[in-house]
Amino acid sequence: MKDLLEKQFHLSDYHTDIKTELLAGITTFVTMAYVLATIPGMMAGAGFDKHVTLTVMVLLIILTSCAMALYTNRPFALAPGLGSVGIVASMVSNEGISAPITAGVIFWSGVLFIAISFLGLREAVVRVIPVSLKHAVTAGIGLFIALLGAKGCGLIVANESKGNLAFGDLTSAEVIVCVIGFLILLVMKARNVPGGMILTILATTLVGIPFGVTQLPESIVSLPADISGQFLNVDFLGALNFAYIPFLIALFVPDFFSTFGTVLGVGAKAGYLDKDGNLPGIDRCFQVDAIATSFGALFGMPSMTTYLESSAGVEAGGKTGLTVIFTSLCFALSLFFAPLALIIPTAATAPVLIYIGINMLSGMRNIDYTDITEYIPAFICVTFTIFANNIANGICTALPAYLIMKIAAGKVRKVSPVMYVLVAVCLLYFYTLV
Repeated sequence: MKDLLEKQFHLSDYHTDIKTELLAGITTFVTMAYVLATIPGMMAGAGFDKHVTLTVMVLLIILTSCAMALYTNRPFALAPGLGSVGIVASMVSNEGISAPITAGVIFWSGVLFIAISFLGLREAVVRVIPVSLKHAVTAGIGLFIALLGAKGCGLIVANESKGNLAFGDLTSAEVIVCVIGFLILLVMKARNVPGGMILTILATTLVGIPFGVTQLPESIVSLPADISGQFLNVDFLGALNFAYIPFLIALFVPDFFSTFGTVLGVGAKAGYLDKDGNLPGIDRCFQVDAIATSFGALFGMPSMTTYLESSAGVEAGGKTGLTVIFTSLCFALSLFFAPLALIIPTAATAPVLIYIGINMLSGMRNIDYTDITEYIPAFICVTFTIFANNIANGICTALPAYLIMKIAAGKVRKVSPVMYVLVAVCLLYFYTLV
């Protein structure tokens, strides 16, 4: 078995081993486990069966993540994007669009994704993005991950009266448990304890029991739902109506840029990027991501995308696709032991996300601060990723700013013609938001 895994994943070439990949895979699963509760709950609000959605989602996570592992040998796990889940739920519940047509729109957005990926256009687009913005994307994702962790446990909340973010209730049990977990993690990292991430999550989960944050399940085993009724419930032709184009764009553009940002950000953390900030073999990652979206649509599932939480596995030492093979095995077990997986509270995973996010800011030191046309767009990217609460928003704000500043500085020759196309796509995206 060891020789087989070495042959498939080239563990020695990446200076890793089975034990490290196992711990990394479990860490990725634990930080992603919240999707077992959040996504079925969001879809249930739009009238979808919660149990069926859970089963479909887990099966798709397993299939697409294993495909990513075997085809690319990268530790990137896939799951339905929360942004696309929100759009899909809104299309059905607020706009009154039928579930089959909604699935069709998701499908065609995936087909557009596939066409761009397999024609090599997506890799060309990525190479056109300046190095400064690539580093900024990594940093922006880092802050976004940290914010997700802090918001998830209530440490940071939206202050409606002042219209800004602020500390939440610092005396709440969730916040106290999160802070304890963060301190445990800092000690683990300072002492270089192997498997510090997963140990911190488990320890924080135990700490949460006396605080009432960790809820012990009434049962441990549950059976998967019958998903046959949801397969191919898709109206392919009905989704081609011109009226649904804004929704197609709203699904495609964030998926496009979010995957680009996540793959580069996590890839940078894993040390995959070359001197120009490019990720070798990135086209394969895009192809898996694109096909996963259209394949998931056949089951009515929102856009499958590469998950930010993959960075947790990378931080834990994961270097190859074997990491997400182990993550997929954990999700397979969750089909039958979902109640057990769900006892891990957000307060236990939040410290890990906050730490990872802070750690990803290091890329900003590689930006050329002597050139205002480089560092201003970079900081715009980071700033609006957080302020606008979306990775795609940060990138789509930075690209037009970059182009305008290059033109104003008389550096038009340094701008690729593809950049103009990207800026046009960004403007079209913003048009769908107004």
